Amino acid sequence: APLWLLHGLGLALGWGVFVASGVYRMRFLANARQAGLGWRQWIEAVGHSGKLVAELPRLWLGNPVPVVWNGEDHVAAALAQGRGVLFLTPHLGCFEITAQAYAQRFGQLGQPMTVLFRPPRQSWLRAVVGAARQRPGLLVAPTTLSGVKQMIKALKAGESVGLLPDQVPPKGMGMMSPFFGQQAYTMTLSVRLAQQTGACVLLAWGERLSWGRGFRIHVQPLNEPLPKALGDAVAFVNQCMQALILQCPGQYLWGYARYKQARESL
Repeated sequence: APLWLLHGLGLALGWGVFVASGVYRMRFLANARQAGLGWRQWIEAVGHSGKLVAELPRLWLGNPVPVVWNGEDHVAAALAQGRGVLFLTPHLGCFEITAQAYAQRFGQLGQPMTVLFRPPRQSWLRAVVGAARQRPGLLVAPTTLSGVKQMIKALKAGESVGLLPDQVPPKGMGMMSPFFGQQAYTMTLSVRLAQQTGACVLLAWGERLSWGRGFRIHVQPLNEPLPKALGDAVAFVNQCMQALILQCPGQYLWGYARYKQARESL
């Protein structure tokens, strides 16, 4: 199906869920308020949350979608250093396309990207999603200790790794740190990977263009070095994610349970 049609259906889906689910709506509004947003800044995000779901079948199973880059020179420069590249992306826009676009543009030239992947509980869906995400230039690592080792190995080999640092990690794999002024259980993995491997850190996100025209990948370097102390570095990454989100709050997943308690297991 064409992207414009899927996004149209997604818009309706996003608003349908927002109206029908009081729990989701309250969390969405509370998170947006926590970030200090007025309704004009978050209103588009209601529809974009639905578009995120509706576009997945096309991204996983369909033909490639149009992609333009803003900052690809940062990627080329980072790869040229040969010390691995760690891409940090919030739940902003289409995070699926960021890894796919990298794989298509850079990953097939010998420096693939490895992304963390938590398999769905349903076995049939696990097979579909696993096959769709594993493609030339793109590898998946499980959310286990072996997956972490796989990512360290990839960075030390001068390859790339992609993470969503605003995802609530399993218990024992994070620490409390401010996110839009409220304490949130935050992953330490992104910081540990950067510090253990000396990888170059880039911030990236995929902007959803209007009328199904495709996506624009935004890439930018950190504006200052990662602090050495773990707690300071985790807080700094959260600040970086906040800055990206505020570039385009209408495409952030405000309904995500960012302040929830961590789960016991992976």
